[in-house]
Amino acid sequence: MRLPLALFSILVALLTGCGGPAFDGRVYHKDDLSFRVGPVPESWQPIEVDGALVAYRDRSSAATVALSGRCGLDGDDVPLSALTHHLFLQFTERELLSQKVTELDGREALRTELSAKLDGVPMHYLVYVLKKDGCVYDFMLIGASDSAGVNGFERFVQGFSTMS
Repeated sequence: MRLPLALFSILVALLTGCGGPAFDGRVYHKDDLSFRVGPVPESWQPIEVDGALVAYRDRSSAATVALSGRCGLDGDDVPLSALTHHLFLQFTERELLSQKVTELDGREALRTELSAKLDGVPMHYLVYVLKKDGCVYDFMLIGASDSAGVNGFERFVQGFSTMS
């Protein structure tokens, strides 16, 4: 018995999990979001993190990397500084170490470095926030020190580009 092409396509989609997010280690696709990231260091191991599209744990530097993205929610009229501040509302003893506007994927992005406590635990954060094509992307490196995984994270972020 031969299945009609349309029925065969539906069966393949159901069996392969079509419709969920797809990330091959460099390229992510889901709904309105499609992007490419820079190289992922060998020491980074993929992990699941609530709210993150892509996340890694870098065991060699005891750091965590997370990339979040959302479209059509808050990107158009909210400044990058407010979007960045919103990421740290639940944190205490925030100390801004540096903040500068930089370019990422042909757009302005805000790079922020700070130390803060969450539930009393002090950590170091390096964050990039980018708005592009109605979407907001948050890149975060979380470590115990200011040198934890920074070089790999910078290459990962600088390799980011959206895909149409």
